[in-house]
Amino acid sequence: MATALKLNRPHNRLVGSNPKIGIRPTIDGRLGGVRESLERQTMTMAKNAARFLTQNLRHADGTKVECVIADTCIGGIAEASLCAEKFAKEGVGVSLTVTPCWCYGSETMDMDPLTPKAVWGFNGTERPGAVYLAAVSAGHNQKGYPIFNIYGRDVQDGGDQTIPADVQAKLLSFAKAGLAVATMRGKSYSSIGGTSMGIAGSVVDTAFFEAYLGMRVMFIDEIELIRRMDRGIYDAKEFKKALAWVKANCPEGLDVNKNQRSREAKDKEWEICVKMALITRDLMIGNPRLAELGFGEEALGHNSIAGGFQGQRQWTDHLPNGDFLEAILCSSFDWNGIRQPYMVATENDCLNGTTMLFGHLLTGSAQVFADVRTYWSPDAVKRVTGKSLTGDAAGGFLHLINSGPAALDGTGHAFKPWWTITPEEAGKCLAATEWCPAVYEYFCGGGFSTRFKTLGGLPITAARLNIVKGIGPALQIAEGTTVELPDDVHDVLDKRTNPTWPTTWFVPRTTGNGAFRDVYSVMNNWGANHCAFAPGHIGHELITLAAMLRIPVYMHNIEEDRVYRPSVWIECGDDSAACKNFGPLYGKY
Repeated sequence: MATALKLNRPHNRLVGSNPKIGIRPTIDGRLGGVRESLERQTMTMAKNAARFLTQNLRHADGTKVECVIADTCIGGIAEASLCAEKFAKEGVGVSLTVTPCWCYGSETMDMDPLTPKAVWGFNGTERPGAVYLAAVSAGHNQKGYPIFNIYGRDVQDGGDQTIPADVQAKLLSFAKAGLAVATMRGKSYSSIGGTSMGIAGSVVDTAFFEAYLGMRVMFIDEIELIRRMDRGIYDAKEFKKALAWVKANCPEGLDVNKNQRSREAKDKEWEICVKMALITRDLMIGNPRLAELGFGEEALGHNSIAGGFQGQRQWTDHLPNGDFLEAILCSSFDWNGIRQPYMVATENDCLNGTTMLFGHLLTGSAQVFADVRTYWSPDAVKRVTGKSLTGDAAGGFLHLINSGPAALDGTGHAFKPWWTITPEEAGKCLAATEWCPAVYEYFCGGGFSTRFKTLGGLPITAARLNIVKGIGPALQIAEGTTVELPDDVHDVLDKRTNPTWPTTWFVPRTTGNGAFRDVYSVMNNWGANHCAFAPGHIGHELITLAAMLRIPVYMHNIEEDRVYRPSVWIECGDDSAACKNFGPLYGKY
């Protein structure tokens, strides 16, 4: 059945158009020989940048990124104003200024305080493009609009229109992060329920979302799910299709309960779980089918780019848990085929949900929500299993395991941009997953938890956003690799926690210093009980994104030459000082 999944067409499922990248070719405005000699080279540089970005970037929804180029080169204030007007009409959310020559800095610069900005100054000797870059960068810093500098390492000839590899890397890092910033702006976080079990991350701070992300929060009481189930405010035809798909593709697994429930009771729980998934999706993005059924208000949704479900304990003490809805929505496929995953945080941990959102917007892939549960030292593993660790696991590892839900992409069979997943790969994810009846001591209302083991050898990036009194939001990042333990070791360790939940064995890359001195130090310095992990090593892109949002990164293992921030960060002293100096992108916090 899984191999019959179709790949859905990439599309923007949220209200409003996707942001575009605006390219501003700036030029020496002196007519009479200077400007005329530079027009073609400058505009060609802009067109080449646009071509490169459109060929290499997609939005997280899979659609291709569009670039808008100013109608003319910008030699002064009048043309800068015309460009700004065009960008506003075209929906530009990211600004890239390019030039091969000297220009008049404060007259040609982009003055929009909310748009992420970069300036590419051509490294050539014929004209001082690098001098303009330095001058306009100083202007931006003086006015409080920090920019990302792009300057090639090697001198190019004046007529060379190629984009060097190091410039390409900075263009992509800047554009990815800038598009993420622009995409979040104006969207919402759907907080379904309130604070779960006293977890600080699920105390949803509206001021944080507004000041740092330009988002709003929609608070939805969990009783709304009951209302919609009781009153039939969902697509009954899709429910029937989804339930049949679940029965065919989601096999039940280990039931550890002493008093197991009847087949009839479990079937009823499955029906509720599937309805919960449908309704949560509809709450986030709406569903035109509901309008056809007479529910016009509900059909609109809340334009939510992310959300969270409280679940524990008020809901789960009475009704099936949210494990299925979180796992299936966060995955890149369901009964409707392969599609963009949703970012839904377990236990309404909105800070981890935000971390998931960051990773998704940068990669276009599903994100895995997990507890940072246990550090296993080599000695502890030897003591409980009698086995010695080898290879990547030799120095110990972290057990990332969540109390039920995790995106099925996290099995490792299809952990990549969702639009590149094949039906066969999605089928392998489903085949590697079983759905265990909830442990009733935890979840009196029942439900079903995902159980899988992540493949070893996968490069991943774990991250976590925290809020600290007096500092505000702060991000931590750990790049590393998954490991696959021998079955006899895995089984012993897995059973010591909960064998009905998904497991990832993770080894962060250590540096011998500070929080990354060894694997134990990473665990000992992790700032919360949860993390989210993304495929690949994207720590440098998270750092760039955090700098745009003015969120300091206080713990990371990214090599210095991969870190890309505005150059003014050096003048401020460090990341924390720079973020404090410039403040939240969208206002006071």
